[in-house]
Amino acid sequence: MNQNHLQIRAATAEDREIAYKMICGLEDMILDRQGFDVAFERNLKNNNIRYFLAFYENVAVGIVSCHIQSLLHHAALVSEIQEMYVEPEFRSLKIGKALISRAIDFAKKAGAVQMEVTSRSTREQAHQFYQHEGFEKSHIKLVRYFRNEE
Repeated sequence: MNQNHLQIRAATAEDREIAYKMICGLEDMILDRQGFDVAFERNLKNNNIRYFLAFYENVAVGIVSCHIQSLLHHAALVSEIQEMYVEPEFRSLKIGKALISRAIDFAKKAGAVQMEVTSRSTREQAHQFYQHEGFEKSHIKLVRYFRNEE
């Protein structure tokens, strides 16, 4: 792939359809559209959240989101990749690496001391990718769902 044909930029409100399609692809399901739109609009207004889109020859091929928050147990700002997706036919072309690099630049400029990422236990290729990009497997994430509780 010619890296000169790859562009990465911050998402805007006009990119809602692109982002929705990619996050549905990431989750392999159709997400609640109204809930997505509310979250997308709210997050675009937050200076501590950025969505970056990758375009190859003007075609949207990937997305990464970076959230920054002040955490007491770090006594500092910590960044986290919440979502990352590259269209299947464009994987292994260093697009994910470029998206991570852009997210890291954003986080460092904001003063974050580290970046974290969580990935489902079944996504072993994603784990290998993140480890190749310098992330260490150091924590276990536990989840409690509220949808079935009264």
